[in-house]
Amino acid sequence: MISASGFTTSETENNEAPPLYNERYRPQFHFTASRNWLNDPNGCVYFDGEYHLFFQHNPEGCEWGNMSWGHAVSRDLVHWRQLPPAIRPYAGGMIYSGSAVVDFQNTAGFAKGNETALVAAFTHARKPFGQALAHSVDHGRSWQLYNGGEPVVPNQGINPEERDPKIFWYAPTGKWVMLLWMERGVVRFFTSGDLKQWIHTSDFLAADFYECPDLFELPVDDNPLRKKWVLQEASSRYWIGDFDGEAFTAEQGPLRGDYGKNFYAAQTWNHVPDRCVQIAWMDGGQYPGMPFNQQMTFPCELSLRTFPDGLRLCRWPVREIGSIYTDTVEIADLLLKPDQNPLSEISGSLFDISLTIEKDAASEFSIHLQDRTIIIRQDTVSCPEMAVEVPLPATDRIDLRILLDRSSIEVFVNRGAISMSSCILPRRLDTSLKFNSKNGPTHIRSLRVQRLKSIWR
Repeated sequence: MISASGFTTSETENNEAPPLYNERYRPQFHFTASRNWLNDPNGCVYFDGEYHLFFQHNPEGCEWGNMSWGHAVSRDLVHWRQLPPAIRPYAGGMIYSGSAVVDFQNTAGFAKGNETALVAAFTHARKPFGQALAHSVDHGRSWQLYNGGEPVVPNQGINPEERDPKIFWYAPTGKWVMLLWMERGVVRFFTSGDLKQWIHTSDFLAADFYECPDLFELPVDDNPLRKKWVLQEASSRYWIGDFDGEAFTAEQGPLRGDYGKNFYAAQTWNHVPDRCVQIAWMDGGQYPGMPFNQQMTFPCELSLRTFPDGLRLCRWPVREIGSIYTDTVEIADLLLKPDQNPLSEISGSLFDISLTIEKDAASEFSIHLQDRTIIIRQDTVSCPEMAVEVPLPATDRIDLRILLDRSSIEVFVNRGAISMSSCILPRRLDTSLKFNSKNGPTHIRSLRVQRLKSIWR
């Protein structure tokens, strides 16, 4: 039973353990493992109508350890079904991060007859680390190690912990490409015709580049005839440039991808036919007394857009979020005066909020929700609780979108040109929404508050 506060009555009234997925701090539309530890997304791949999300997972406890590939599938990037762990530790080494592809042309020879193989590349974390393969011919439900799990890319002798292979198909050359993090500041590129034999083609050097590399191509300003490549590292820094199948050449960067406190190790899905979709680990959240630990960001579609200071990577929640919308409140052309709150009768813990406001040199506009305050001033957007302040472009208006869950908040400014991802540990069951305008009125051109329902029920 759900109380008016949005939390279970069993928690708030009689201290009984709530049902799984309905605990006080359990995110209701962000992915979490049903139980135990979760971190980096791995092996994001789309095949035959299913989005596969693998992830760093401890099947045996709520703390980091026993690293395996957890596994979940979705038809819509919103509702997830967790499956048994896909790849577990073997031969004295844990299973670290990596990626997965669909071998449509059966270049590796893993498929027989009408089968199609999914192939995963991962770090076998037995020092010195090496990069190994596993494959599945039953839509990812079972996996077999290639060559007993021995490395297809042995340690390169640069760092005993070389890791995080990202593989993808590069159609112009008809080759597979692998990016591999070597050491701080070095990403190595390899190519292969069969996923088994890899040739070193180049190194990308960038100060402090640190683990979990990803590389993807995007159209510029939705123009399919003009495309650029984006290379990203774990902390969300990225570079924009060109890739010729063997080497990446940066033209811009490093740039900041997310300004929040809890965005790490983002990965894009391979083989999605019509867009580029990304998910990240919301690292560092705290969930006391919960049967799970850590969560993912909500999946976002990526785009490259032109701004006065150059191209920028933009993130925007996937459209499928509409499948969990319930009731809606819409307001247009509101002149919000100080101490006025148009949302005083709305409460809850699951929202998708969109609004457009006119910037004013004097006034300060703020939104308070679940122990977080978003403040818009003439030249900055900030969240004091996250200790984050981001410069705003010199425009007359600001578009703002906020995804609020039981233990997280994601903020998108100007169609995702700025994003801030943060975990929340609500100190009290305050589910009210509060708007405030300080030092004068704020013109809200449009406001849409969309309540969401849980993906778990």
